[in-house]
Amino acid sequence: MSSSLLFEDIFEVTELNPDGKKFETVNRLAATGTTYECDLLLDINCQIYSVKAGEKRTVVLASTLNLDGTPDDHFSYNSSANGTEPSLADAYDYVMHGRVFEMEYKKDGMIVIAASFGGLLMRLTGDQRHLSSILPDMRLYILLK
Repeated sequence: MSSSLLFEDIFEVTELNPDGKKFETVNRLAATGTTYECDLLLDINCQIYSVKAGEKRTVVLASTLNLDGTPDDHFSYNSSANGTEPSLADAYDYVMHGRVFEMEYKKDGMIVIAASFGGLLMRLTGDQRHLSSILPDMRLYILLK
């Protein structure tokens, strides 16, 4: 894993909208990681990225989209649109930028990380050994393919 990659796993989508569909353009994915057995709840814009229950998706959390791992400004990450250098985003189908807003440490070494991507929420629950690179109030990208 590159130094900019904070976490990576393949998740199997177990359910769409487990608490019912709240917004027409948003689906909430419930998924389980195949390697680290983390639980993921993630809101996505279903008008631009379609996911069905039973499908598997690679999910990456990264601190930067720069391929060399150097920090970026977290504002100009649409590389193909502005003609800048290739980026990590080029290898993924769906990318969002956000910030960690809550980290809750549970018993048995488990952690719950909550992040907001412009109002689309993520909750990642797993063993803190696999999620130790993610810090409170950190800006990060989530990438899916």
